[in-house]
Amino acid sequence: MITLRGAGVSAKIKEEAQKTVKTLRQTPKLAIVRVGDNPADISYETGALKKTRSFGLEAESFVYPADIAHEAFKEQFLRLNADPSIHGILLMRPLPKQIRQQEIEHLIDPGKDLDGISPVNIAKVFCGDETGFAPCTAEAVIACLKAEGIAAEGKRAVVVGRSMVVGRPLAMLLLRENATVTICHTRTANLEETCREAEILAVCAGRAKMIDRRFVRDGAVVLDVGINVDEDGRLCGDVDFEDIADTAACATPVPGGIGAVTTAVLAAHLVRAAARQEAGAGLHTKTSRNGGV
Repeated sequence: MITLRGAGVSAKIKEEAQKTVKTLRQTPKLAIVRVGDNPADISYETGALKKTRSFGLEAESFVYPADIAHEAFKEQFLRLNADPSIHGILLMRPLPKQIRQQEIEHLIDPGKDLDGISPVNIAKVFCGDETGFAPCTAEAVIACLKAEGIAAEGKRAVVVGRSMVVGRPLAMLLLRENATVTICHTRTANLEETCREAEILAVCAGRAKMIDRRFVRDGAVVLDVGINVDEDGRLCGDVDFEDIADTAACATPVPGGIGAVTTAVLAAHLVRAAARQEAGAGLHTKTSRNGGV
């Protein structure tokens, strides 16, 4: 089995993004918005900051106390939303219960919504409109396939997971690539049988090592989006990576797979957002920031 590592894919995304960065007058800036101190949020935030800065971009975290009132948070969020020096926003979710998350998701500027939480961007993903921002993790799966030269067109793809964060938008992105897609979940009857039909199997159910060789057809491409902790306290995915080694043709590991690509997609989205904002403001130029007009 070939291991599909994310580092190479991330490097390719970085190379393409930096070509656009050289055409911009301003360095794109990311705002990461976090409420409270959830360890998972902090971990992702740390990785996103590191990756964004490695692209030569700016990034800043805006952290608010876990007990902040809805109206107070809304005021702060709208301020970031309207700040012209901020080109993209990553909102860490879920938000605390006292904050009406859906209202905040409706308020975010779709042009700065790098992780596809705005209803506008979600609608574009489901309509096949490529001008919207898809959720970064879903797009990272597609990026991995393309980087490895794995065509989804005409293939039978099965997505295990139905969340709006990964499963459903990923299914739409696979449809855009002309795959034939089935969405499953933990309550799907005959889940093993359905998964074994997949030439491309993407797993984002949130259950540690739930997918083993019984679920994987010979020669399948397996993309593991899950991030869990096993009984030994180690990070693992939704797929039992070692158990499928003699069955799958290739698979992404956890860690070191899709997660590494997700933050690269976030950085690429930031660059795209900044370019659109400069173009809309009449600031876009084909010269380097360090060169003449």
